[in-house]
Amino acid sequence: MALLLGYDAGSSSIKATLMDAQTGSVLASATSPQKELEIIAKKPGWAEQNPSVWWDNIKSATRQIKDKAKFDAGDIKGIGISYQMHGLIAVDKNQNVLRPAIIWCDSRAVQIGQQAAKDIGEEKCLKRLLNLPGNFTASKLKWVKDNEPEVYSKIYKIMLPGDYIAMKMSGLINTTTSGLSEGIMWDFEKEKLADFVFDNYGISPEITAEPLAAFSIHGELSTKAANELGLRAGTKITYKSGDQPNNALSLGALEPGDIVVTAGTSGVVCGISDKRDYDKLSRVNTFVHVNHLPKKPRYVVLLCINGTGILNSWLKHNFAGDSAGDPSYEQMNEFASKVPVGSDGLLVFPYGNGAERVFENKNMCASVRGWNFNTHKKAHFFRAAQEGVVFALNYGLGIMHNIGVSVCTARAGNANMFLSPLFAEAFATVSGAVVKLYNTDGSQGAARGAGIGAGVYKDYNDAFVGLDCKKVIEPNKNLESIYRGAYENWLTILQSQVNSAGD
Repeated sequence: MALLLGYDAGSSSIKATLMDAQTGSVLASATSPQKELEIIAKKPGWAEQNPSVWWDNIKSATRQIKDKAKFDAGDIKGIGISYQMHGLIAVDKNQNVLRPAIIWCDSRAVQIGQQAAKDIGEEKCLKRLLNLPGNFTASKLKWVKDNEPEVYSKIYKIMLPGDYIAMKMSGLINTTTSGLSEGIMWDFEKEKLADFVFDNYGISPEITAEPLAAFSIHGELSTKAANELGLRAGTKITYKSGDQPNNALSLGALEPGDIVVTAGTSGVVCGISDKRDYDKLSRVNTFVHVNHLPKKPRYVVLLCINGTGILNSWLKHNFAGDSAGDPSYEQMNEFASKVPVGSDGLLVFPYGNGAERVFENKNMCASVRGWNFNTHKKAHFFRAAQEGVVFALNYGLGIMHNIGVSVCTARAGNANMFLSPLFAEAFATVSGAVVKLYNTDGSQGAARGAGIGAGVYKDYNDAFVGLDCKKVIEPNKNLESIYRGAYENWLTILQSQVNSAGD
């Protein structure tokens, strides 16, 4: 029997899936912790997590898998790791973590990235990096160099969250080409490390880990890690990817024209392309896809809205509860469905999770407009929040359309905010796209990726056995004009906020 084990290490939780490679069926799945992981914000705009917490929850999720399914650990042919993108973990020569991880939504390095774009030249950055340096991983490292020299002097290697997890499993430090591109450390034109970025920041490229293909052997479980996880030493780690390229993989999106939408902590639209396209203002970003080859290029054009599921979570834990406790997300969705489209004029702008790329790294902050004490109840906020996320994604889709990425049909996992029928219908109606929901998530994608990397599957098509479309959502023509009016109201206020933020 061939089994595959996939982990999806997000900023909210760790998800794990044990999959039967032959049928694609899920034998067991687990999430740890049950409540969302804490994001540490010591200063406004900062966002950190302790990597050891990820490892603790990797162990917890694995224990749950073992409790749920009876299997021989020797049958696991590959382990796949998906992870929250753009983070920075620094370790010394003994693989000790030197400071908390600076994660994807941290905004402290925005000005550093802006200065680098001026110093290097925006045209060169866009041509060679397909992005401006922004507050991505390389800029975060420069922040550490400038502000924590005692930490920087001890750094042996830097890595991304998935590289850290693989290191804990195997004792080896490596990364991927895709990972280097997401850190804005990859020269797309030369197909090598972007030395000119490191030169600008005064950082040696040797601080980076060795890049491997996403589908390859990234190491084997050490005896120590195997004992901690309750698995077999020598089990190979055969796949590693950032969460958004992995989400695309999980939905079979590997070829030009494929479009994928996710709405977890953040909201993302990925368009697959074979062209080195970029937005001149770097409001959407282009990274190397998991199946990229120099002679057969594949890129992920990525739109990210930082505040989607985290907004829903904030409402649940800080606003929605009563003496009986917090409602479930299902109850929140049910309450929201009782409110008419447009939420009786209540508008939510979901930009409260750090600097937003679609606004050239301005930190817009979340806001509510049109709040009437005599009209609006909790249910209005639940609906307005979901509509606000949809409107924010639609705003970003307009930017993607400008560089040739159009959305007629979008694939999504039947998970996170797409579990809300209201959200799914609103997205389809506002964007005009047919939405297809599949029975998958990031941890299942990581398991399938592990199978590809381990050679269990003879080609990509074989890896998607058992992947089924569970629901198709068409735009609701009866609500199109109402949603259009609500979106136009939302957009008018947004534009005034953007103008004010630029003053």
